[in-house]
Amino acid sequence: MKLLSYNVNGIRAALNKDFITWLRATNPDILCLQEVKANVDQFDVSQFEELGYHNYWFPAEKKGYSGVAILSKIAPNSIKCGCDNEFYDKEGRVIQVNFENFSVLSVYVPSATNIDRLGFKMDFCEYFLTYVKELKKEFPNLIINGDFNICHTPIDINDPVRNSKVSGFLPEEREWLDRFLQECNLVDSLRLFNQEPFQYSWWTYRVKTARANNKGWRIDYNFVTRSLEKKLQRAYILTQAIHSDHAPVGIEFEL
Repeated sequence: MKLLSYNVNGIRAALNKDFITWLRATNPDILCLQEVKANVDQFDVSQFEELGYHNYWFPAEKKGYSGVAILSKIAPNSIKCGCDNEFYDKEGRVIQVNFENFSVLSVYVPSATNIDRLGFKMDFCEYFLTYVKELKKEFPNLIINGDFNICHTPIDINDPVRNSKVSGFLPEEREWLDRFLQECNLVDSLRLFNQEPFQYSWWTYRVKTARANNKGWRIDYNFVTRSLEKKLQRAYILTQAIHSDHAPVGIEFEL
């Protein structure tokens, strides 16, 4: 099975950049999306259905903001929108689909480019850690995908010294990600297969040459529970996809 996770920075904008042709060519079994920035009445979902995808969307209440989705060629047993917290759910942060042997979450962790949002971001992170620990009791085989807006280690960011005081690479954010992986018994799938530097999934639009020069950050992840670790076959970043300031991150696994 192939699973991709992609912060599209607006599904309507991505569709205008030939997203459907790309999706047809890459042909994932499951596609997790973040930052869809639209309600389903604002674009044509039949485009995805024609490609064989069951599609589930969880937009934010605020128009043109946040929102997550999961597309799957396999019909899930059940779907859940949200993470049992009205405060976060109104921003469309988490969606989950459950299959016979595993469950998949698409997650969009708040950014904190405005320092006033750092507290909100960390509050969400702490809540989500506790939420996943409880979720594992019912769904022990989890694949958690999405934009976490955190670079985990210095190898995951361009110029770690200069960025050490920038949100996304702050000590408290990285420490939380350490605890999230440890306490939830999760694996960063890419690092099982690739220990090389310069593996980035996001490049700022503010610097026009950032992507061309690979001055990026790795903030998009496919995390899996240890129970699924041996099922993983590949993990990678599709840097040639250019519908967004992010790149899709993928895994292939066998169940």
